[in-house]
Amino acid sequence: MDRSRIALVIPAYNEAETIFDVVSAALNYGQPIVVNDSSNDATSEKASSAGAYVVSHAKNMGYDKALNSGFKEALRRGFEVVVTIDADGQHEPGLISQFLDSIDSGADLVLGVRNKRPRFAEHVFAYYTKFRYGINDPLCGMKAYKISVYESLGHFDSYGSIGTELAIYAARRGFCYSQVDFSVKDRIGRSRFGGSFVANFRILRSLFIDIVRVY
Repeated sequence: MDRSRIALVIPAYNEAETIFDVVSAALNYGQPIVVNDSSNDATSEKASSAGAYVVSHAKNMGYDKALNSGFKEALRRGFEVVVTIDADGQHEPGLISQFLDSIDSGADLVLGVRNKRPRFAEHVFAYYTKFRYGINDPLCGMKAYKISVYESLGHFDSYGSIGTELAIYAARRGFCYSQVDFSVKDRIGRSRFGGSFVANFRILRSLFIDIVRVY
């Protein structure tokens, strides 16, 4: 797939330790778009110097709204495929080629499947989506989408889904999807989910909304 058609959307909040290396590696596969979610470190400067387009929030908006901004920018710039990866270095950029191969083979959506899920609520969410949609790891931050999937829904997230709304929408609507298994690296720095209690609450809240939601 032509590199010029691919956007790598990378939400980032205080990821100065890792963002330069993540962007530099991602450039081999497409154009990185870093959404700087009002970081108070050098995230924006390092991302820009590595070759990313940088979209900055004036105040911290959170993970889902950062991805909303990244998808809007990708659509505005005419990209045809969006790959989402984390800024913390847990996702090996070399995996991007496997996701793009699946898109080339006809998938509208490609979902990453991590070798481990650190929280109880993630296992509950995954059990539900596996049973209902066949999705093994809905909360994995590494996914690839044809921009047509995003255009069909009209947004990436509307309720704080922790990166799951668009993927679940695609599965519900019958878009073709595939899954890629991989091992995550250890994270550098603090998790975007916050502490254990808060993280589990947020994940279970998102799951509940999905259960009762109708498209």
